[in-house]
Amino acid sequence: MFTIHPDKSLPQGATAAVEASSRLHSLPPLSVYVHVPWCVRKCPYCDFNSHALRGELPERQYLDALRSDIEQSLPLIWGRRVTTVFIGGGTPSLLSAAAVDEMLAMLRSYLTVLPDAEITLEANPGTAEAGRFADYARSGVNRISLGIQSFDDRALQALGRIHDARQARAAVDMAQQAVQRVNLDLMYALPGQTLDGCAADLRQAMAYGTSHLSLYHLTMEPNTVFAKYPPVVPDDDTSAAMQELIAQHTAEGGWERYEVSAYARPGQRCLHNMNYWEFGDYLGVGPGAHGKLSFHDRILRQAKARNPQSWMERASRMDGSHIAEQREVQAQELGFEFMLNALRLKAGVPAALFTERTGLSILALAPALERATARGLVVADPSRLQATELGWRFLNDLLAEFLE
Repeated sequence: MFTIHPDKSLPQGATAAVEASSRLHSLPPLSVYVHVPWCVRKCPYCDFNSHALRGELPERQYLDALRSDIEQSLPLIWGRRVTTVFIGGGTPSLLSAAAVDEMLAMLRSYLTVLPDAEITLEANPGTAEAGRFADYARSGVNRISLGIQSFDDRALQALGRIHDARQARAAVDMAQQAVQRVNLDLMYALPGQTLDGCAADLRQAMAYGTSHLSLYHLTMEPNTVFAKYPPVVPDDDTSAAMQELIAQHTAEGGWERYEVSAYARPGQRCLHNMNYWEFGDYLGVGPGAHGKLSFHDRILRQAKARNPQSWMERASRMDGSHIAEQREVQAQELGFEFMLNALRLKAGVPAALFTERTGLSILALAPALERATARGLVVADPSRLQATELGWRFLNDLLAEFLE
């Protein structure tokens, strides 16, 4: 049984009072997410805020709007240090080397970016150029995340990718020559994929010895082409066998599965994503970018205007109209939001981190933790918030306990 020893200064059943008076005594680490919304072609499975590029990339207008977005965010993060930067999309590698250089210089001029900050740039193998990757690295990018998805030409065609297997292999070589830390994004349970095909993809990815692998099960997200016209994909038994194969082979190859979809060499976890999962803060700039920012008396969530042209025009007005949504997270939401992130981590998080990041007493989680422990979904350790093997396997069922 999961037993929580309440604070002796609190009357019994004081959870509601604890929630109402929550305050943070220290602020969490701060990351920055920069969204580049354009891609060459929209993939049929993609539900991200990405837009097929028509004509020239509006780099100048984008960078000017990005500067305005950052300037208007400064009052919310003044004096805080930035530990990681993630340039995502879309396809950020469509940007010229000069544009990325200006972007990173801009971030450093406005924000206190730590000298050893992890700076990741997402890249599409179909837009990879050796010279450009090297220039990105000279500008400060020290981690490249490649959207490989598969090394099989038929699978890539079914996924609507603009690159082929040869370009994928070439992009990995270019990235490894440019930076020491490279992540490969792959998908499995693809249209027409067999267990042998999944194993072949995994073997190729592992053969490069990169520092990190992200392995995602293909899902039919709402409002995508695949949701409207679903392809024939492996059945549940086959996809479960693929998951078991991936877990076994990565472990044997020296990768630690530290999060639901993330595998890392020792010491090579993605620090930016770790900050998300540990309920850290992040400033989101760019069209459709989301942010979470903590203050001593509240936690704020923001979302920027999604349409690239609208965001660029509104950000440049300097009147805050580029912010599509801004709201304070209510105390009763914090338990679920925290656990939604923390329980994705294989090792979970220290129980004390809940109070540190939300300002709430651990008593706020007590009823849900006791129910989840009784079902065998949470480790019965009052010092740690961690899913059991069963809870990790049925994570959605576990998280539902924290919605009640």
